[in-house]
Amino acid sequence: MEQYEVEDAEVIKDHGKALLIDAPEFDEPTWIPKSAITDDSEVWKANQEAGSLMLYMWFAVKRGWV
Repeated sequence: MEQYEVEDAEVIKDHGKALLIDAPEFDEPTWIPKSAITDDSEVWKANQEAGSLMLYMWFAVKRGWV
């Protein structure tokens, strides 16, 4: 399964079905649906240290990141 990695990602806010993510790759904090995050992700909830956010490739393609 192909995955897309967002490095140094930090969860700012958890809104049930989505996470507000801040990462150097993004111009501004971005909402990511939890359904787009793979089990290999190092970040998945608020108040964690920054880490790798692993997303399904289909989501990254849909957002135009690939």
